[in-house]
Amino acid sequence: MNENRDTIKKMVIFDEEKQKKRLTDIRLHEEEDAVKILSQKYKIPYLDFSTIPIQSDALRLIPEEKARAANMAGYHLTGKRLYVAVTSPHSKETELISRKLEKDGYVIFYSLVSRGGLERAWERYREISLAEKTPAGVIEISEEQIRSYANTLKTLKDVVAVVGETARGKEKFKTSQLLEIFIAGALAVDASDIHIEPEEKNVRLRLRLDGVLSGLASLEHAVYKFVVSRIKLISGLKLNIQNEAQDGRFSIKFGEEEIEVRTSIVPGAYGETIVLRILNPKTIGVSLEELGMEEKLLRALEREIQKPNGMILNTGPTGSGKTTTLYAFLKKIKTPEINILTIEDPIEYHLPGITQTQVNKEKKYTFASGLRAGLRQDPDVIMIGEIRDEETAQTATNAALTGHLVLSTLHTNNASGTIPRLIDLKINPKVIGSALSVSLAQRLVRKLCAKCKIKTKPSSREKKIIDTVLKTINPHTLSENIGGFDKKNLEPLIDHEKKPQRDILVDTTTKRDKKTFNSSFFVWAPGKCERCNNTGYKGRVGVFEAIFVDEAVEKITLQNPSEREIKRAAAGQEILDMKQDGVIKVLQGVTSLSELERVIDLEE
Repeated sequence: MNENRDTIKKMVIFDEEKQKKRLTDIRLHEEEDAVKILSQKYKIPYLDFSTIPIQSDALRLIPEEKARAANMAGYHLTGKRLYVAVTSPHSKETELISRKLEKDGYVIFYSLVSRGGLERAWERYREISLAEKTPAGVIEISEEQIRSYANTLKTLKDVVAVVGETARGKEKFKTSQLLEIFIAGALAVDASDIHIEPEEKNVRLRLRLDGVLSGLASLEHAVYKFVVSRIKLISGLKLNIQNEAQDGRFSIKFGEEEIEVRTSIVPGAYGETIVLRILNPKTIGVSLEELGMEEKLLRALEREIQKPNGMILNTGPTGSGKTTTLYAFLKKIKTPEINILTIEDPIEYHLPGITQTQVNKEKKYTFASGLRAGLRQDPDVIMIGEIRDEETAQTATNAALTGHLVLSTLHTNNASGTIPRLIDLKINPKVIGSALSVSLAQRLVRKLCAKCKIKTKPSSREKKIIDTVLKTINPHTLSENIGGFDKKNLEPLIDHEKKPQRDILVDTTTKRDKKTFNSSFFVWAPGKCERCNNTGYKGRVGVFEAIFVDEAVEKITLQNPSEREIKRAAAGQEILDMKQDGVIKVLQGVTSLSELERVIDLEE
């Protein structure tokens, strides 16, 4: 009987403890709900400290004793912009501290938080003495950290292991390091973008290597909340907005140089998807000669960019390297004697000696208005990030006709699509021939890893595709140096016999030294090694085509031509198109046919 009483007693005690915990949780939820209501009433953003990282530099601006007395805590600092969490912004103690901070030059931004939330913030005062000051809006990676990461993060496999281990760690300091490790890992393997994508059960983390996404790790949603909050804070974005797209940027202090990171956040079904675009200055260090252009095209473009006026338009999809090519043009022609002005959205890379301006819709500084204002700055060369509308197209055309060299981009699929697109933008066909100098189109393909690429015979399908493209090339038009690669690498494809194995667009005006492509050849395929992170590819190269506005092209322009008609009119220029340029790079072992097909339809 006594045993039964003891058992019942234990059960009652257990139920009481469970009930107390439940009541505590209810009170906490009620408190947070009450703060949310007050937030809407007073139009002050609500803050949940359970998902917000706290910046030590902001916390230390208000001593712990004063912070507790005033029911407030600093949690983020960007320059002189201080974000402060309070239970009431109008209490006497809060106003006294705020006035002191404002006197010291800080601009205060308030957020409403519960008392429980403040308790969590105040707990961080214990760690404050161990924390180092860091510039706001800048992730500072010390040289010691760089060396440490360099020793451990040499391949994508290393990055995956370190990120996975850190993401699984429960310690707070590990969570705070996650963003630095993501970025350090991306820099270690030369990734261009970091993708953070919430799904139903977890959050997927991926890196874009040489234009292709590679899986990195999975995060728990609880960890993801801290990461997204930290990204928003350092990017200058609004914490309390989760159902709208936001764009921002921050910098990474990497040794002596700063690398800018562009932040894009869009709402999704399971949370906000984040893409961090890493704008590494070494990426823009590519010279015009290193882009991969065929020699004849390269020399022709070098002549065009030296002219005092005209318009050069570069076309292709997003991420095809258009901006890098335009920057290569600017670096080639930049001298102290000429004035170069750019209008960009946004400024991706900073070039010394060039006036760069950024589109700002809030201040009504658009491509069109910026171009109009820029023309009053007496520029010799103007680079416009993109021609999107009729007004910008008209102003750019007029600038090219009035003694300025205009460089810009346009969204078309190929070089022959530029003229129809300009006509669609209401540009008079009669002036296009005078204003437009060159229409350039490009794609980026991954280069085969020189260490592990595999020599192989093409399949029957691959052979048919290559044969079909080769038949359209006149070997006499090929220069000695094709896209930075020696023409002699193509010798196995060229038949010097008097009786060629097959006929292909041979120059019929002369019978001397006819050359045709041999139908026997091999191709290269990707292998696997640590140097290329087991992808088989390392780096990227451009595949190009161009149409120069000569008499034949200018004449056909007056007839509102189609893309095919323009291409036929430009055939006499004997410039390789993207298919031909790409297939030659395949035969040279620069890239693979499967990679070329990823960006160009070879069977069209």
